[in-house]
Amino acid sequence: MRLHRLEIEGFGPFLERQSIDFDALASGGIFLIAGRTGAGKSSVLDAVCFALYGAVPRYEGTDRRLRSDHCAPTHLTEVALEFTSAGERWRVTRSPDYERQKARGTGLTTVAAKALLERWNGAAWIGVASGAREVGEELHGVLGLSQQQFLQVILLAQNRFSQFLLAKNEDRQRLLRTLFGTKVFEDYAQRLDDQRRQSEQALTREADRLEQLLDEADALAQRVGVADDADLEPERTVAERAARVERAEQRLRYRTQTLGDQRERAAQAQVGAEADHARRSESSRAQGERRDVRAALSALESAEPRISEHRRALADARLAETLRIPIEAVEVADHAVRTADAVQAAAAEAYARAGGDAEASATALDEDVRLLTAALARAADARDRETQMTAALARRSAVVSDLETAAAATAAVAAQRTRDAERLGVLASQRDEFVALAADADRASQHLDRMTVRLSAAREAHELDARTSAAERHRAETAVEAARAAAAVSELVRRRLEGYAGELAAALEPGEACAVCGSLDHPAPAVSSGDPVSDEELEQAEIARDAAVSADRSAAEKLADLRSRWEAQVSIADGSVDALAEECERAQALVRECAQAREALGALDADRDALLDAVQRADQRIHDDQAGAAALRQEIAVLDAKIVDTRQQVDAARGTFASVSAMIADAEARQATAEQLRAARAEARARRRARQEAIATRDAELAASSFDDVDEVRRSLLDPAAADALEQRVRTHEAELAAARERLLALELVLADVGEEPVDLAASQATVAASRAHLAEIIAAETAAATELRRLTELRAAIDALVAETAEADARHRSLTRLANTLAGRAPNTKRMTLETFVLAAELEEIVAAANVRLAEMSGGRYRLQHTDALARRNAASGLGIEVHDVYTGRARPPQSLSGGETFLASLALALGLAEVVTARAGGVALDTLFIDEGFGSLDAETLDLAMRTLDDLRAGGRVVGVISHVETMKEQLPAGLTVEATAQGPSVIRQHVTTPH
Repeated sequence: MRLHRLEIEGFGPFLERQSIDFDALASGGIFLIAGRTGAGKSSVLDAVCFALYGAVPRYEGTDRRLRSDHCAPTHLTEVALEFTSAGERWRVTRSPDYERQKARGTGLTTVAAKALLERWNGAAWIGVASGAREVGEELHGVLGLSQQQFLQVILLAQNRFSQFLLAKNEDRQRLLRTLFGTKVFEDYAQRLDDQRRQSEQALTREADRLEQLLDEADALAQRVGVADDADLEPERTVAERAARVERAEQRLRYRTQTLGDQRERAAQAQVGAEADHARRSESSRAQGERRDVRAALSALESAEPRISEHRRALADARLAETLRIPIEAVEVADHAVRTADAVQAAAAEAYARAGGDAEASATALDEDVRLLTAALARAADARDRETQMTAALARRSAVVSDLETAAAATAAVAAQRTRDAERLGVLASQRDEFVALAADADRASQHLDRMTVRLSAAREAHELDARTSAAERHRAETAVEAARAAAAVSELVRRRLEGYAGELAAALEPGEACAVCGSLDHPAPAVSSGDPVSDEELEQAEIARDAAVSADRSAAEKLADLRSRWEAQVSIADGSVDALAEECERAQALVRECAQAREALGALDADRDALLDAVQRADQRIHDDQAGAAALRQEIAVLDAKIVDTRQQVDAARGTFASVSAMIADAEARQATAEQLRAARAEARARRRARQEAIATRDAELAASSFDDVDEVRRSLLDPAAADALEQRVRTHEAELAAARERLLALELVLADVGEEPVDLAASQATVAASRAHLAEIIAAETAAATELRRLTELRAAIDALVAETAEADARHRSLTRLANTLAGRAPNTKRMTLETFVLAAELEEIVAAANVRLAEMSGGRYRLQHTDALARRNAASGLGIEVHDVYTGRARPPQSLSGGETFLASLALALGLAEVVTARAGGVALDTLFIDEGFGSLDAETLDLAMRTLDDLRAGGRVVGVISHVETMKEQLPAGLTVEATAQGPSVIRQHVTTPH
């Protein structure tokens, strides 16, 4: 990273814009920033740090006074820095947030912080990011260094690099952790320690679980009576208790096997008793069934006469069923004859109504049908002509009506066209009046928008003015209260310090050393003021002061915001509320008038276009109507000629009827009734012949049967459902009778040896019950023993498995505990170094090695830094100690024993070594520019010369080193530099120059 140009304006002691060209200073490799104390030398480095990181380390934890106190309300506060990183040139510009006096009026306003990052593309600056957060995120990737790393390796501010040399182990660890990001190793050690605690807890849980299992197994052995008294002695080891459980399991297993043998013998005895009882039960059952079968057989035999009657009824029904069809055929034929006679009578009556002779012979009826058919054939053509004539008359009437309607519509259209043409002339004269007014609508609307914005701003400014006045009064009150609270704290501090002297004097004893100076003489001890200040009083006062300062800051921020908003609204309004309100009303009236004219113009144009379309449509309609009327008149003439010719032919054909169709309808009715009568006579003759044939067939089959007449046949007939039920009843009786006889025979054979005496079951039942009770008792005892054995077996298996797991877990826990304690700096770690400290110690060794290269030359080979991991006193953290080896004495001593000049040289060498190592860890960031702030005044001439030669070596590879110092000797040695001077008016200026050394 190389700096090129720095511009400062309104920052720190600088009012006017100051420019520093680092490229011009790079020719000598090293340059001096000189100036009187307080002129602002360190503010140059503050500006560099502020530009890159938006913060200044000197103001950490205090009020950030970055804006120059010399700034007027119109002055700008800004820092711009150009630099190169990773081969690209960048420019970052920042402004802090600050309060300034209002440009107009009284009070303060707050200017918000700004930030801009740009990149040079070879021709122009290109914006990359804006805003403090976005610029910070982008620069983090560009620089590759955090602010803490930057302050340790590039900008070595006053007293900062000596802190690393003189720091305690804890402070040095915090700094190295920030630079090298090694907190992850502390997290590793913590996670491992957490695993150790978890492992210890798990091991404790497993031991408790094992104890529970052993206790449960002992209790179970005692409960079932398989434990020896000697086995229950306390203070047994886990292995002994496990062996005791195994012995109890073996005893219980033997008991279970014994009960199993007894169960098998009892089961066999029960089977024999149940078999004997089953045989007796079967004989008793067979005796009962024999009695039932005998009773059933007796009932079936007594029902035999009724069943014989059912058989005879079924036989008669089967014979009668063969005559059912002939008898029913005669009945159907009688019904058909009666129906045919009725149809013939109706047809004769209809024929008579149509004008025919109902008693005519068949020959006369056929002749009448032939004559009517011929007449109908001749009248068909006349009926077609009559239909055509009727249609022509209807069409002529419709055409005449259409012609009259078209004439009326044409007249209406012509009248409307005349009115529309007159209206077009009126609209043309009105349109010109609105065109000019509508043209100003946009200009009037824009003017109204501007006036509305100004009026709103004026009203907002009026409201903000009142709120600002109230905020100013509140700000004055909070400022007074903050000053009062600060004064109270100062007074308490003063009284507390005065009280300290009195307290120390009160503790002095003659002849004893003073705790402050060590003297045995106390010539003038201080006198207590009698008004001591307690820590609680001072703490409460500081809390009150902080609250007052916070309230004052909040009030100031609110006042600045109100003033800024008021100024913005006044600038926008540029006028009073009343005047702007009147102007707005006038602008609104003009806008409304223009809008009305525009709307009227649009409506007028729409009316005109509609009227033009209406006139054109009317002209076309009139033309079309005239052409249509001519066609209609021609069609009427053609229809009149056709009607006259057709009428003569139709009149001749219809005769006395009103129309040919009426004449045809009458002939068709007579023809239809004649044909119906002829068909009905033929059907009646056929039905009579069929009835005679059915009667003959029935009588012949009846004569051949065993029945005397038709009535006897009907009495013997059964409907299908009744016949099926009767037949089913007969079959069921026959089957039941045969089955009862067969079953009774079988039972008699089975009971041949038993006889008729009932079998006694009481004795065998009692034997079965006794055997079952005995077996159940043995099974219960065996089941209980098996359950207890299974549980005891499970417990022993669980105990064995848990004993093995506990042994493995204990071995793992011991290894894990040793590793966790070692990484956490506990025993067996004799160095008390944590894992993170061990890693940082390796980094510190590299830093010390790099520092010794320069310290050997600067100290003339006398001093050499060395890392030490010796134990610190009072159990403090160890591993990051630094000692100074003195070649003259051959012994190592603490850095605090060095003189001021020696401390500066050792600190400078250590800071440069730290810079090299941090740079390498940051990905090889090139450090082309380096600043060192003060410290050279503590060196003698010879040592200063050694330090300057060391700094001169840093120029190798094109590095530029800037040194801040007021030592005159350095001004003579360094050819190029910057001089910071405070002017007579107060602000400082920077003069850049190149001098020739003496």
